[in-house]
Amino acid sequence: MAESAASLGQFDFAGDDHVVPFQVENLDVRGRAVQLGPMLDAILERHRYPAPVARLLAEAIVLTVLLGTSLKFDGKFMVQTKGDGPVDLLVADFSTPENVRAYARFNEEALEKAIALGETEPEQLLGKGVLAFTIDQGQYSQPYQGIVELDGTSLEEIAGVYFRQSEQIPTRVRLGAAELFDRDETGKPRHRWRAGGLIAQFLPQASERMRQPDLHGGDGDTGVRNHTDDDAWAEARSLVETIDADELTDPLVGTERLLFRLFHERGVRAYPPQRVFDRCSCSRDKIKGVLKGFSAEEIAASEEDGEIAVTCEFCSTTYRYDPSELKTEA
Repeated sequence: MAESAASLGQFDFAGDDHVVPFQVENLDVRGRAVQLGPMLDAILERHRYPAPVARLLAEAIVLTVLLGTSLKFDGKFMVQTKGDGPVDLLVADFSTPENVRAYARFNEEALEKAIALGETEPEQLLGKGVLAFTIDQGQYSQPYQGIVELDGTSLEEIAGVYFRQSEQIPTRVRLGAAELFDRDETGKPRHRWRAGGLIAQFLPQASERMRQPDLHGGDGDTGVRNHTDDDAWAEARSLVETIDADELTDPLVGTERLLFRLFHERGVRAYPPQRVFDRCSCSRDKIKGVLKGFSAEEIAASEEDGEIAVTCEFCSTTYRYDPSELKTEA
């Protein structure tokens, strides 16, 4: 644990927007936990998403941050969903060592109908489709992508399936998002978004202890699976499953305090936190480089009122170009 007068379990030790790695040696468990506040609020309020969409994207951002901060190299980690539900696209990406950006796309009419019917659970908003986890180590490496099915279950459960399929590591993920309504320092009403999450993984020295039963093969699979979890992992997983959704987002709980509540009897160790920021990687030069690849006809078709305007879907920044600078440099 980092040198500090603060003790494990103290309020606001790491604070918002800091990922806290942790280890429970007696259970062979490692993981990370986070509470997102101002950083998340900035992303969501920028787009003014309807509440169900904002909550869903918040969970995707938490998942991306938890997994992205584990990268040991310079690169990017992206979580992306494509489905047939009212929210047909979610994208959240993490650029090492600390930058996060995200956006959501939704069908306004379908979303209004879903809200009217009370069908606003994550799995109902996403529908059927795929969830892709992409790791990109840069121009000299091929991106790695793991894909799992959106099968009507939550992002928490789908993330667990991903680890089980691709990395074969017993993993439990918890995600939560919430709106807060309070008053600012001047007494004016204030609306804020918060989210939190935790990932715990079973990593014993003896690899055979990590073995899990095969996933069900679907229709026609009659294989018998008589599998008993390792006792240490069964205990750790049970503890993680006791987390109340409110604990993940409550600013008065704090990340270390939550870890203490869960694992203090087993001796949890928290490591120095890692800060994450709302920062987009777009720039005027990058977008200009893309536009320079357009044909003269495409540039002409993109022109409006004597200029070409491009708005970044992530940060909503609009870049404006004179068509002549693109044509002469094409």
